[in-house]
Parts: sequence; C-alpha cells; structure tokens
Amino acid sequence: MDLSTPLPTYPKDFRSGFASLVGRPNAGKSTLTNAMVGQKVAITSNRPQTTRHTIRGIVHKDEYQLILVDTPGIHRPRTLLGERLNDLVASTLSQVDVLGFCIPANEKIGPGDRYIASQLVASSNKPVVAIVTKADTVSSEELREQLLAVEALGEEVMSAERAARAKRAAHRAKQKGKGPKGKGGKNDAVPFAKGSGPAAKRRAGEVAEPMPVDGKGGWAAIIPVSAVKHFQVDAVADLLAQYTPLSPPLYPDGELTDEPEATLIAELVREAALEGAREELPHSIAVTVEEMQFREGRPADNPLLDVHVNLFVERESQKYIIIGKGGSNLRKIGTKAREQIEAMLGTRIYLNIHVKVAKEWQSDARALNRLGF
Repeated sequence: MDLSTPLPTYPKDFRSGFASLVGRPNAGKSTLTNAMVGQKVAITSNRPQTTRHTIRGIVHKDEYQLILVDTPGIHRPRTLLGERLNDLVASTLSQVDVLGFCIPANEKIGPGDRYIASQLVASSNKPVVAIVTKADTVSSEELREQLLAVEALGEEVMSAERAARAKRAAHRAKQKGKGPKGKGGKNDAVPFAKGSGPAAKRRAGEVAEPMPVDGKGGWAAIIPVSAVKHFQVDAVADLLAQYTPLSPPLYPDGELTDEPEATLIAELVREAALEGAREELPHSIAVTVEEMQFREGRPADNPLLDVHVNLFVERESQKYIIIGKGGSNLRKIGTKAREQIEAMLGTRIYLNIHVKVAKEWQSDARALNRLGF
C-alpha cells in the first residue's frame, strides 16, 4: 500500500446507510432500484414475485451513499419457497436504516397493502417513506386520489397500532397492579407518527405537489415517482438518504452492486425465460450457474467466456414449453440473456443453457437449499 497516497476526504455531514424497498409483488421495486442506481442490478418483469433474493444496488452522490436493498414482494405464501422469501424480507427489515413502502399509483389499495403497512408499523422501529410508484400510468387527478388514499392508509394503520399498544400497555400494567402510563409515557411511543390530522380534512391539491410531504398519515413522508419517466427518482433517493446515519462511504466509489457475477447472470437468464412465459411457468423457473471460465487458447484481445447454466422447472411438460418446438424458444431465451450478460460484463460469452426438471422444487426443502434459497 502506498502510504503517500492521501485518503479520500468527505464532508462532515456525509451520510451512508441502507434503505429497503418493500411492497407487494409487482409494485415497481426493482424498476425503481435500477433507476436510482443508474444501471440494471435487479431483473424486472410484469410477472409478480420476480425478485427472489435481496439485491443491493448502490447510489453514489456527493452528499451521501445510499445502499438500496430490493426485496421479494411480501405475499401470502402458498409454498415453502414463498415462506422463505417472506422470512428473507423480515430479516432484511431489521438490518436497514429506512424503509420505502412501494404502492403502485395505478392499483387501488387492497388487503395486501394494508397487511404490509400494519406489519411495517408494528414490527419495525424504522422510519417508513410511502412511495407511490408508476405515477406515469395515471392522470394527475388519479394520482392525487391515490396519494390521499395512501395518507389515509397510514392513518388507519397508525390508529390501529396506537390502540394495540395501549391495550398491551394496559394489560401489562394490570399484570403488575399498576395503571397504564399516561400520555408521553414509554408505552405510548409511536415511532413513525409525526402528527397529522384526518386525511379527509385536507384538500386533494396539498399532496399533489411533486415533492415529499412530511409526516402525512403517520408516514415519514409520501412521494410519487415514475422510474420509467425518471420523474422524482433522484428526489426519492435524496429523501431516503436523509434517514441514514452520518458515516463515510461503505462501498468503493463507482461500485454499483455487491452481487456476485454468477448471481447476476443467473437472474438475467431467468428474466429472459420469464418473458412470454405462460401463467403457470414463472414461479416454477429457477436458474443456477454451473460453471464460468474463459476459453483457453483465445487471443488476449478477443477473449470468450464460457458460461454454463442450469434452468430448472418442476414438470416435464414445462421443460418442453421452455425448449419449444425444435428448440426455438430456448434459442430466444439464450439470445436475449447473452446480449444482456455481454453488456453487463463487457466481454463476449458462449452461453449454454441446460433445462432440467426438479419435481415440485418450490415445496422441497432439500431442493430449495441446493438452488440457494
């Protein structure tokens, strides 16, 4: 190490920390992650539950470094895989500094959103920023209505959490033979509320401005965004970074993800396979990288990376769908994946995809372990 080389210096108010994007499946979390990072680090698809593991993307700014943790969509699990994905999200929430709750602008708030919101408020002491995604898919009036609905959702879950905490406090006090603590006591603490009146008393225009709205409905803030149109993408990153601690950068400058290359390659192959897949196929597809090595004997100025991957499905009938007549579908998958991988690695590759059957792997603990879940 050259000790004469000066170490980089950063402002005293430089911030660095972790933010997790959570929400139900297909809420736009991965697309927003890619937009904030400025490069594709998470695969995207219109199929729900595309993300299956936590993906870290790193945003570098002069004032902060924000590490984004894109998580699988929270859902009611139907398989062992679903249970493990939900457990993965739960463990991630305890390790970050701020949460971004993604709610699509073009879908009405439903039971899934209420469940996630209540879980975030009840089980975490982290600030929660409500992010209304896909703002480009609705009119201005529809966006205002959704922002108000998100505010009302925050008030709804906060009210329920206050009541639940008061009930628990009263029960504990009764057990100890004491009365419940008064206002301002320890048991009355509500971590995310910043004091806001009923949503119904506010004019719609108050939350229609394209800027964060602090303390609305118990959220740390509410902000609309469109990752596709890059509307407010930087504003979302700036807002999340406000809730990270004062700290020097945690990752080297220019590093955009800490995901291993093999993981990124497997994800790009899976993304290519998801495109145009039939309804029952997406959840049955898993991909692992078997081997990666540069081919021997190639000239130094024209290297070729051999990549061998296994693409798993659950039934023989699905295998034939993936391969297609005469291998036509598999060739399309390989071509699309190869183009994406070469763009990511900056080198030519030879991609070999071997389609295999792992019967009912989503509910098989051993199979899940072998596939990295």
